[in-house]
Amino acid sequence: MKKYALGCGALVVLLGVIVLVGGCGSYNRLVGSSQNVDAKWAQVQNQYQRRYDLIPNLVNTVQGAANFEKSTITEVTEARASVGQVKLDPNQAPNDAAQLEKFEKAQGQLGSALSRLLVVAERYPELKATQNFMGLQAELAGTENRIAVERMRFNEAVQTYNTSVKGFPMYVIARAFGFQVKPYFQSTQGAEAPPKVQFDFNKK
Repeated sequence: MKKYALGCGALVVLLGVIVLVGGCGSYNRLVGSSQNVDAKWAQVQNQYQRRYDLIPNLVNTVQGAANFEKSTITEVTEARASVGQVKLDPNQAPNDAAQLEKFEKAQGQLGSALSRLLVVAERYPELKATQNFMGLQAELAGTENRIAVERMRFNEAVQTYNTSVKGFPMYVIARAFGFQVKPYFQSTQGAEAPPKVQFDFNKK
């Protein structure tokens, strides 16, 4: 009888150790996956910040063109200001879908305003002939491409993380330690490609 009791006790202890080790492993995987999402978010923020920083030079350049449409410049300036008002932690991905949606909407409006400004600029040959404008245009085009790539990588990291959070048995660990499902960037119409900002500088 005593041997039976000791055997049962050892089995319970063994099972407890297995559960503990498995729980620690699951917790560590969740931490690693969450940190990967944060790292991808930081890269997204870096590229958006790069675009944000390019705008003052771009605006100053187009303002130098005679009779350039002031309403277009104003639209870009106001859209940039709106982006600056949406404050998100650059190093930690948001858990609030509404917060991310607000950020994405402001960035989308800025991207649209920039696209319109560059379309208008095509009507000014003196702008397209300047090295400064061509350089800024090329930097902006490269930045838009990098934004699209980093958004895609972020969504992939979020998908991996969310799959872990929702799956069993990690779901139990996630609930116990406060791991929450993270929101994705949502695709909008035309968002499958970055804004077209290339010009034909050989046009007469």
